[in-house]
Amino acid sequence: MGRSYKVAVIGAGTAGLVTARELQREGHHVTVFEKANKVGGTWLYDPRVETDPLGIDPNREIVHSSLYKSLRVNVPRQVMGFLDYPFVKKEGGDPRSFPCHKEVLRFLEDFARDFGLMELIRFGNEVVRVEPVDESQKLQNFQIVVIIGNGPSAIDILKEISPIAEQVHHAVRGPDIQLKKLENHDNIWQHSMIKCAHEDGKVVFRDGSIVFPDIILHCTGYKFHFPFLLSNGIITVDDNRVGPLYKHVFPPSLAPCLSFVGIPYMGFCVVLELQAKWVAKVLCGKLKLPTQEEMAYSVEQFYCQMEKRGWPKRFTHNLQHDEVEYKAWLAAQMDVNLPKLLKEATVFSLVKARSRLGDDYRDTWDVDQWMQQMEVSD
Repeated sequence: MGRSYKVAVIGAGTAGLVTARELQREGHHVTVFEKANKVGGTWLYDPRVETDPLGIDPNREIVHSSLYKSLRVNVPRQVMGFLDYPFVKKEGGDPRSFPCHKEVLRFLEDFARDFGLMELIRFGNEVVRVEPVDESQKLQNFQIVVIIGNGPSAIDILKEISPIAEQVHHAVRGPDIQLKKLENHDNIWQHSMIKCAHEDGKVVFRDGSIVFPDIILHCTGYKFHFPFLLSNGIITVDDNRVGPLYKHVFPPSLAPCLSFVGIPYMGFCVVLELQAKWVAKVLCGKLKLPTQEEMAYSVEQFYCQMEKRGWPKRFTHNLQHDEVEYKAWLAAQMDVNLPKLLKEATVFSLVKARSRLGDDYRDTWDVDQWMQQMEVSD
């Protein structure tokens, strides 16, 4: 019988729940600490808005939410489930391939109940420190809006806000971005990235233009921040690079006692499920990690490869070019045979496929046909 540990999992979102499930399967004693009073993590919608939309008042009530009311997923439900627990259509729910966020939350709630995870979770418990033991505005009131970011959520929000806003200014990162009014839109301007924002509300773009917005929307992805983690500087976050992490999971000098599940992005849910399986099996002794020196060398080699490719640090955990190889490596560690679709399909290939369908891809794309083509292709 393998080793058994008492393991703390921080967060009852997608990564936290599947990690708790895999740890429990391997005989570990799991406690999940969740700040909210429900499971779901980023899929918990909060309808409140901050009293100061520009974020200038340090005494404002902070409302953290990664969702907007009309959000629908931008990858089909067929690739959002787990290997043995697919994200299927359920009676009384949203039957679409690209369902609303409420359906994702329902899926996670069902997952937690079906695998007996609810009893492991301590709700209303915010983790404030981890260390080694020996160390009200509404959208209709918006007049001038600045949107930062060019991902799927930014584009969705841009299109939703433009009919009810006087002006929408879209700040996009890139070397060749020029100030211009978007075609077929009289009130949307594309800008280069923001140069600075002043206390009086003035926003200056790198193209030299200036606006005084009523609100700034940051659609810029996730910024890693672990204020509770006291590691004596061993774990750092530099330009969104969490490191050093061996294969995005284990800090070499603190492994296997500390691990991170769900750090990579531009990857399907199967990635974090495989990470969770790996962590659970390493802890119980069924799988062995390389030596600390070997893991540290692997991390340094990875960083050197990124530098040679000209990739900035913030792309460290981006799987856009490496998802297939990373999934294959993780699956090989556990001798898991991935279905052909999950093995070969990537988020990046999905983005390219849906881009050909236009803005209404969620309703026009025959995902089942796409999946069949993927399964039979050589």
